[in-house]
Amino acid sequence: MDLIIVLGAILLLVVLIGVFKINAFLSFLFVSVTAGLCLGVPLDKITQSVEKGIGDILGSNVVIIIAGAMLGKLIADTGAAQQVATSIVSKTGIKKVHWGVALVGFIVGIPLFYNTGFVLLVPLIFSMVYQYRLPAVATGISMLAALSVAHGFLPPHPSPAALVSQFHADLGKTLLYGIVVAVPAIVLAGPVFSRALLKIPAAPLEAFRPQAIAKENLPGTFSSFFVALLPVGLFALMTLLPFVLHDKYASLISFLAQPSIVMLAALIAGTWILGLKKGRNMQRVMLMYSDAVKEVAMILLIIGGAGGLKQVLTDSGVSDQIAGLLQQTDLSPLFLGWLSAAIIRAAVGSATVAGFTAAGIIAPLIGQTHTDPNLMVLSIGAGSLMFSHVNDGGFWMFKEYFNVSIKDTLRSWSIMEIIVSVVGLIGVLILNNFIH
Repeated sequence: MDLIIVLGAILLLVVLIGVFKINAFLSFLFVSVTAGLCLGVPLDKITQSVEKGIGDILGSNVVIIIAGAMLGKLIADTGAAQQVATSIVSKTGIKKVHWGVALVGFIVGIPLFYNTGFVLLVPLIFSMVYQYRLPAVATGISMLAALSVAHGFLPPHPSPAALVSQFHADLGKTLLYGIVVAVPAIVLAGPVFSRALLKIPAAPLEAFRPQAIAKENLPGTFSSFFVALLPVGLFALMTLLPFVLHDKYASLISFLAQPSIVMLAALIAGTWILGLKKGRNMQRVMLMYSDAVKEVAMILLIIGGAGGLKQVLTDSGVSDQIAGLLQQTDLSPLFLGWLSAAIIRAAVGSATVAGFTAAGIIAPLIGQTHTDPNLMVLSIGAGSLMFSHVNDGGFWMFKEYFNVSIKDTLRSWSIMEIIVSVVGLIGVLILNNFIH
């Protein structure tokens, strides 16, 4: 009976978000309370469970996500992202432009949230399309595949960062594993798949042509790359330091390796290098950061709402029941995590909602099956990208920006997301064999 209630709760969440278009945070709250009542959680404990779940998941993620948003906003508004893009494409040349824009999408996509990266980089793609008469969809897909992979796989993006916390994974290892899995997914879904899209007709709208920053006002190439890649470099460094330094430095390394400390250090460095050093006063930089917080406020609320539902399921004991049943199947826990997220993604349309909802179901299974939590983050992340279609805002952003038909959006954008998801799962399963 309890399992039927959980399935009903997930279905209710899908209906509230997908059919009635109710805000995802409010939907999570309503479903959390409803599930608690139906699962027999004492009345005086339901709100305590919801509030504890919200507090626990936000407490360990607010700094990471907010600092990541601020750094991404700084990189975008100062022209560092534009500098990275133009530098890479100028090196690869037009004949290899698909590889160049994929690399741009990956590097810029690490610190930038997906929507920000899309709005910032797609106009740069259009400028090349107009100037060199390139196929718009084929060129754009290569970059968007990389942006999508970074969004689903790599901290400090909200979903993977929050899942790292929820599964008690190691953020540095998750990032390194994520890069290993991300590369083949980007290559196959981007430059390779784009060859099949060369003849799709597209007429990018003039309104989306870029208002580029003058070249003389852009930050230097080294500064742009350095700040964009600094979080990755710091996480990698802190993961490797324990292997080369004496044990007496263990507590210091442990402190410096905390994700919030890493992101804070990256933000301080970026503030100086791209902000104050370039003549921008502190007030102007802080205004950028204030705007960044506004952009991710709803994401934080959705994360909190998902944490509330997860805690209700945990306190009711049903999570352990589900884990026990799943453990009896012959399917890999990593595959089950991917499948759960993929089904919810197809139903709801939100990668964030899909990832967090699946995590609440799968979390107890990790300890019982001794599954690597870092790989489970990536598996659910890959599943959360599966099959973007008409219920996903990203689907419509692509259609409208590139001015293509729904049919061509399905055969380009949607197939790209499927490839990213499936290749990501395969990469996780292969990596699991090498690690264990």
